[in-house]
Amino acid sequence: MPRFMDWLIRRGLRRVPQIIALFWVIKALTTAMGESTSDYLVHRLGPVPAVGLGFVGFVVALVLQFAMRRYVAWTYWFAVMMVGVFGTMAADVLHVGLHVPYIASSVLYAVVLAAVFAAWQSTEKTLSIHSVDSARREGFYWAAVVATFAMGTALGDLTAVTLQLGYLGSAILFAAIIAVPAIGWWRFRWNAVLSFWLAYVVTRPLGASVADWLGKARALGGLGWGAGPVALALTAAIAVLVAYLAVTKRDVQMEGSSRARWATAADRERAGTALEALE
Repeated sequence: MPRFMDWLIRRGLRRVPQIIALFWVIKALTTAMGESTSDYLVHRLGPVPAVGLGFVGFVVALVLQFAMRRYVAWTYWFAVMMVGVFGTMAADVLHVGLHVPYIASSVLYAVVLAAVFAAWQSTEKTLSIHSVDSARREGFYWAAVVATFAMGTALGDLTAVTLQLGYLGSAILFAAIIAVPAIGWWRFRWNAVLSFWLAYVVTRPLGASVADWLGKARALGGLGWGAGPVALALTAAIAVLVAYLAVTKRDVQMEGSSRARWATAADRERAGTALEALE
């Protein structure tokens, strides 16, 4: 047990990417892929086998992710994809299986997400993705990711179905919403961590609304392309972009810059003293 606890809190295990523009592109694609893949599997296999398969994929993906000693593009994004599929199923089960209204499930998952953030902040004193450098912090990170996917799925269905905006209307709404933290961070110096998580949450209903618009039947307000073809096309696009990142390593966090960014005041003071001694 002591060795396990040491591993859990040991610093230096960075298995998450640097946030670049391509991060948001792939994130949006995974949210759409998760929605369309979930719809396809549920209708093709049935709810129980589909959810079971989604859970197995989710567990396998996280095991692979935590088995890595550093950030590896394909394992990280495979985990995000499986979270997208399983998170969609988790949200849909409440409505379809238990007949929970979308507004209730949206509130429930919002409370779960708030609880994850509160526990994370209380334990680690930061919610920054750039501070995810231990297994425990990464556990909080993935718990938050799952909650954002589930809540975002419920929110997308709430606006499209309950509020009757339709899938295209919902996509336009969430595209406008996600622009708020982006502009706030870019032009008005909003807190970077707050802006990141606001945008991260909204990518889910945005991607899900676009996927539903593309895949759902015309009678339901979609283009009628089908969930299967949409899921396949999105998966192919994700594979190409992740392969690009794996080759170029553009999103790998640089150790030196990370240490400089996270150095404490005491660290900087000691560094300054050392430089003076050298002079």
